[in-house]
Amino acid sequence: MNDYFKSVILQNTGASSLVEKEIIQELWSGYGKIIRVALENSDLESVVVKHVQLPKSHNHPRGWHTDIGHQRKLKSYEVETNWYRQYSKHGMARLPKCFAIENKHDETLIVLEDLDKAGFPLRKQNVEWEDIDSCLEWLAQFHASFLGKTPNGLWDVGTYWHLETRPQELDVLEDKTLKNAAAAIDKKLNNCNFKTFVHGDAKLANFCFSENGEVAGVDFQYVGGGCGMKDVVYFIGSCLNESDCERLESQILDTYFSHLHKALGAINEALENDWRPLYHVAWADFHRFLKGWSPGHWKINSYSERITTEVIKNLQ
Repeated sequence: MNDYFKSVILQNTGASSLVEKEIIQELWSGYGKIIRVALENSDLESVVVKHVQLPKSHNHPRGWHTDIGHQRKLKSYEVETNWYRQYSKHGMARLPKCFAIENKHDETLIVLEDLDKAGFPLRKQNVEWEDIDSCLEWLAQFHASFLGKTPNGLWDVGTYWHLETRPQELDVLEDKTLKNAAAAIDKKLNNCNFKTFVHGDAKLANFCFSENGEVAGVDFQYVGGGCGMKDVVYFIGSCLNESDCERLESQILDTYFSHLHKALGAINEALENDWRPLYHVAWADFHRFLKGWSPGHWKINSYSERITTEVIKNLQ
């Protein structure tokens, strides 16, 4: 990290000095790092710094080395800085506080609260129902907070797999029936009566857990407008196998909408009636992306195929 960015961190945390303690993770495709920075003589023991640097060469792990992908990634970091500047303080869902955002040349620095130190030190790869319930509550609170809001400075349509931003994956999709239905599936989701902001990448890995089961969410590069079912579908697909996805489907939806009504402060039947039928449509939408992006992916299963077949049939 250059001296200028170090000075930004010191100035915004009141620290006298800092040490780059550890790399938490490399950003996707070589676009920088997320670093834990220890602070001296500050009220904060440490902060987490997202340091975005444009790669000298594109190095996508699945071979998508294109300008379309590069521009999408650039916009995603612009969206994330806009999110923290304009919106992050206005929601009820727990997420890291933002202490500073700085751009210089082709680098961006986002200085964030260290959620480990704030009481959310756990990351989970396997979940119990209680964990799923907590994450569904987080999503419901997030969606309730931004219901009816216009995503100025964010993605017009949120999620990293949105059809308009993924022409190459659609082009190579070998499932012709799904390929032909992709635009109609996308339109059905975009034409929902109730819109909110979706997180856009609400996988299990982007939730931090406390010892008592509370959660905080991270990674806001793909926040934008849309139907909340897209987040629910993506989250569930990230942590359950196909048999549990099917077995728990009604329970998942009942739990999510119960949390949503609570977060809204009243039962909104019109909203539930609008969104609940779109759960399968959102599932088919992500399935479309996945089959084009990585045809051998483990998430492509009989449950997803059957849902997608039903959705396409009902569109006709």
